[in-house]
Amino acid sequence: MAPTAAYDEIANWYENEFLSDAATTPGRFPIDLGAVWADLLGEGSGPCLEIGCGTGVHAAPVRELGWTPFGLDLSAGMLRYARGRLPIVQADAERLPIRDASMPAVIATMVHTDMPGYPRVLGEVSRVLQAGGVFVHVGVHPSFCGGFADRSDPEAVVIRPGYLDNHWTKTSWTQEGVRDKVGASHWPLPELMHAVLDAGLTLERFAEVGAPTPIVLAMRARKR
Repeated sequence: MAPTAAYDEIANWYENEFLSDAATTPGRFPIDLGAVWADLLGEGSGPCLEIGCGTGVHAAPVRELGWTPFGLDLSAGMLRYARGRLPIVQADAERLPIRDASMPAVIATMVHTDMPGYPRVLGEVSRVLQAGGVFVHVGVHPSFCGGFADRSDPEAVVIRPGYLDNHWTKTSWTQEGVRDKVGASHWPLPELMHAVLDAGLTLERFAEVGAPTPIVLAMRARKR
C-alpha cells in the first residue's frame, strides 16, 4: 500500500498561517536553528539531502553554510511551496531514489515524528551516505514534547504519563499546531538513539534548544 501524504490537506495552512504565526509567537515552531546547523552540520560543500523537506524553509541556513541543499518529501502539497526554495523530488523516505554511498550530507529537520517508519528511514540514510558522510537529526525533543507534555503554560511545562507508551497520537496541548491535525509518532529517547546506532551510524554530538524545558533535540552522526 502506498504511504499517505497527510500534509497534503494542511499544506496551505502550514505555509500561510502556521509558519508566519510561529515566527512571531515565542515558544512556537519554527525556532531559530542557526546555531544548531553551524555546530552540527558545519560548513561544507556539495549536495546536502533534506529528508522530509516540507515547504523548504530550512534550505536557506544550509545554503549559507556552503552546502547545496535539495529536498525530498512525500507531500505534493508541501512541495508546491518548496520548489521555489530548493531543488525537490517527491518520494518516500523509506525508499530513497538515490544510489548507494553517494551523499556527503543528509539532514532531517522536525520530521521524525511524521514518519512511523523512521528507523527504516535511518537505514536508507546510512545506505546513501558516503563513508565519512554526516547525518544531522533535528527533531522535537522526545522527553519534553508529545501527547504527554502539556506546554500550555510556557513557564511550567507539565509532563504527564505517556512518555513510555511509544505510540501515535493526535493528542496535543494546542489546536494551533500540527500534531492535532496530522498526528505524531513518538519514540522514547533510548529507542530514538538506538535506531540511529542500529542503522550503522556513529553518534558524535548533541544539542538541545528551547526553554524552560527543551523543545528540540539535535544529533550529529557519521557513516564510518
